[in-house]
Amino acid sequence: MKAAVVGSGAWGTALAVRLCKNGHDVTMWTYEKDKIPEMLETHHNPRLPAAVLPETLKISGDYDCVRGCKLVVMASPSFPLRAVSRGVAPYIDEDAVVVSVTKGLEQGTHLRMSQVVAQETGKNVVALTGPSHAEEVCINLPTGLLAASTDQALAEFVQDAFMADTLRVYTSPDPVGAELGAALKNVIALCAGITDGLGFGDNAKAMLMTRGLTETARLGVALGAKKETFAGLAGVGDLIVTCTSMHSRNRRAGILIGQGKDPQTAMKEVGAVVEGYYAAKSAYELGKAKGIDMPITDAAYKVLYEGADVKDAVQALLSRQRKSESEDAGWQ
Repeated sequence: MKAAVVGSGAWGTALAVRLCKNGHDVTMWTYEKDKIPEMLETHHNPRLPAAVLPETLKISGDYDCVRGCKLVVMASPSFPLRAVSRGVAPYIDEDAVVVSVTKGLEQGTHLRMSQVVAQETGKNVVALTGPSHAEEVCINLPTGLLAASTDQALAEFVQDAFMADTLRVYTSPDPVGAELGAALKNVIALCAGITDGLGFGDNAKAMLMTRGLTETARLGVALGAKKETFAGLAGVGDLIVTCTSMHSRNRRAGILIGQGKDPQTAMKEVGAVVEGYYAAKSAYELGKAKGIDMPITDAAYKVLYEGADVKDAVQALLSRQRKSESEDAGWQ
């Protein structure tokens, strides 16, 4: 099958490599046209040093490289995704299946990434997400993903395209929950990094992760997601891997903030897009609009955007009024 991966970051590269290994005819689009000769000659992409680019992988800087592709994978970061989708849209074949693998929410509109791509391409877009570090996928370490779409046939098409001995893909009819889980866990991962930077222990991180998942699911359900999705790969699965691994740029940024760096400096030191920074603003605004109680997200927003002191934000969370863990505790 002819396929294109639009985006040459770490995740786009890992997926392009996987599709090549699965026997597909793959072209990877990059905006860094000047890097193409080096990548083709060395078979390496500096954005994912662990990956060896297959001889069969083609690399292009032109949008028309998607022409004739049955599968088009959108892998740009969240902030340029709309512009890239708009640019590539005229070249996407009528019968092509379009997949969004970007985790985030669009600033201002708060749209999920598949919604952004759908608006620009006119396609019913499948969301492919889950606990998946590119550094592990590209060297064939076992990984599980979720292909989410309201169209079962499309979800199963994507499942079949990516499935491999070390990559298991499940399907879901809940793209809302899958994408919100993927986007909002980045906020919690930033906060998990902050707890590490402050020198807190495993107990604090476990509390943060579970209570963070609770408020993420609370917002998700209010936006139309299925609660059970947050107990799966796109919810608790992605949360675990992002909050505990040093591959996680969100966690690394959080560690630096916890150690006293301001958010902008921390993100520059990480040297890659920290999606949790942008997701925190969207989540905060969505929570306020829907009247959802999201104390961890609120605290993250105040630290990231209002200059609140990290230690003061933590103390405010720990000093909240006592309550039952469940909103429906079932007391008789």
